[in-house]
Amino acid sequence: MDKSFEIFLACAPGLEPVLVAEAKSLGFGPLKPEQGGVSFQGGWPEVARANLELRGAARVLARIGGFPAVHLAQLDKRARKFPWGDILRPDVPVKVEALSRKSKIYHAGAAKQRIERAITEELGAPIAEDGVRILARIEDNIVSFSVDTSGQPLHRRGLKQAVSKAPMRETLASLFLRACGYDGSEPVLDPMCGSGTFPIEAAEIAAGLLPGRARAFDFERLAVFAPADLKGLKRQEPLRAPTSLYYGSDRDAGAIRFATENAARAGVTDWARFDCRPVSELERPDGPPGLVMVNPPYGARIGEKGPLHALHASLGAVLKERFAGWRVGIITTEPGLAKATGLRFLPTGAPVAHGSLKVKLYRTDPL
Repeated sequence: MDKSFEIFLACAPGLEPVLVAEAKSLGFGPLKPEQGGVSFQGGWPEVARANLELRGAARVLARIGGFPAVHLAQLDKRARKFPWGDILRPDVPVKVEALSRKSKIYHAGAAKQRIERAITEELGAPIAEDGVRILARIEDNIVSFSVDTSGQPLHRRGLKQAVSKAPMRETLASLFLRACGYDGSEPVLDPMCGSGTFPIEAAEIAAGLLPGRARAFDFERLAVFAPADLKGLKRQEPLRAPTSLYYGSDRDAGAIRFATENAARAGVTDWARFDCRPVSELERPDGPPGLVMVNPPYGARIGEKGPLHALHASLGAVLKERFAGWRVGIITTEPGLAKATGLRFLPTGAPVAHGSLKVKLYRTDPL
């Protein structure tokens, strides 16, 4: 488990610098930003820790090696000699995915079949849809192999069972909070909280809870790991008691019920407060200012764009009137909706992939 190799932390394109900051804060590195993620050199202990501790990474890939190949027969021969048994177990299924670019081996499907056959005949591992994913990339006649050590995407933390319409993924929510300067030391309020992603995420960050504490990972199915290797790593308890509270409100009573249930499963009930109210009845919490973080409807998925301008104008008016000293972060696909709030925003960053949409984070200084 001491061998060093390249580890790739995948994230939504546009948020790479924010993930770099998070990974650096947890002691990973040196870090190299890439399109759609961040890479660094490490070993299997770092793979485990990245899966368990990183809140913003979507997946953790271990780049385990490769070789040159210019035709299928050569690919077949070299794939059979690859040391699969050092990493994979013969009793655990495998799923191979292949991609080819600018290479003489241009048929990705045929390459996939050769690699699968090499693994099954040389190692004995079966091929199955629920197997550990081996990603084969053939580019400029170089075959490179990666193992998806996460399995299910990392936003599926095993705690958020109740979901309202168009939810924000926890991994994205975490990175957007960080992009707004949130570090766990201030209150957070979401006036359109849906199933509670932002307040719950903020409370978990403040409490130092591990995002991966309640789920399994595919690295646990690899030959390089034993159950003893994880002893003590999946810490369930918070590191500290937050000094702030985290608020969510929504006009949908069903969403508030979902958020309350999700907060209980996450173990942050003591610090999360949810109530059912429209934006017009929003009240500033007692105590110091903090961050208003909101992912309002923007027409592409929920609602029509026309009435949404009035909703955003109402939100902006309430925030300016009642939330002096608070910062605001708004996520939307529509610059016009952000403008309708009447808030003065800082320069925006790159657009961020959110499912099939492209969203931007609009941030303010303290109001």
